[in-house]
Amino acid sequence: MVTIKDVAKRAGVAVSTVSRVINRSGYVGEETRRKVQSAMRELNFQPNRIARGLVSRQTSTIGLLIPDVANPFFAELARGVEDAAIARGYSVLLCNSDWNAVREQMYMHLLHGRWVDGIVVVGSRSEVVAIREAADETPMVLVDRRSSDFEWAVWTDNHLGAVMAVRHLLEIGCRDIIHLAGPADSPSAQERRRGYEDAMRAAGFAPISLEGDFRYASGFSLISELIAAGRTLDAIFAGNDLMAIGAIQAATRMGVDVPRDLAIVGYDNIPSAHYVSPSLTTIEQPAYEMGKTSFELLYELLTNEELDYQQPIKFEPKLIVRESSHRPI
Repeated sequence: MVTIKDVAKRAGVAVSTVSRVINRSGYVGEETRRKVQSAMRELNFQPNRIARGLVSRQTSTIGLLIPDVANPFFAELARGVEDAAIARGYSVLLCNSDWNAVREQMYMHLLHGRWVDGIVVVGSRSEVVAIREAADETPMVLVDRRSSDFEWAVWTDNHLGAVMAVRHLLEIGCRDIIHLAGPADSPSAQERRRGYEDAMRAAGFAPISLEGDFRYASGFSLISELIAAGRTLDAIFAGNDLMAIGAIQAATRMGVDVPRDLAIVGYDNIPSAHYVSPSLTTIEQPAYEMGKTSFELLYELLTNEELDYQQPIKFEPKLIVRESSHRPI
């Protein structure tokens, strides 16, 4: 591996001179600078970003903290972050919190210790106080979480998305609509549940929610148990697509026809929502664009010294109607 000493020897200068050229610190004559840069190109020398960060306090690396690497929504969002970061010359360190606030905060502090320039935190479950403390250490942008106490955020209107889902089910004639909610400590799940409850009460119906964990298995098991117990219902609004797909599989396995006997709507519009049978009606939130936008917001935070306030960036949800709720009106 080519070292800074090799570059110094090729250029005929001191190691400290090469260091000043790399870190753009201190005075170096123009002719000497060109000699050092020429030697770096000839040797294909790549400066160590961490070593540079010790001087410049910048590593051109960000942290990306997501709740579940197995969830296609977060995978697509991560791709948006990474593509935008690479376009700006940044690298991305990916961490998986597994929906755990303690693990999430551990990673926040670990990334700060690794001298990343900033962090994108997706689906955070931490208290706002803990988030603000971490953001005081390292610039941070929140994604998929709305908070009036933290302006550096990118989110979709989850309450509105849930209302849209319920109204669609009501329009096709459903009345007994059960909500498969995400975890109670997830802010996005809380917003979707609140939207469901508000829409049901506005229509004159009592809301009924069952708590899942945003994973396929919880949707499958909750609906299997419900059908096995003889509970009749005519619609399900699931807090995300993975639980909705689990519900479709459970209903089908137990002889309940979707959508004739049971209409199902999910949330996220992950790629498999289109390919599952029957294809899944869902509320779309643009994962890739949210990821890309979150990095661009972080980049502004890192590079624009005059930027002291940013209105949270909101994306609007969109209803995507497919076979799982296709009923004649």
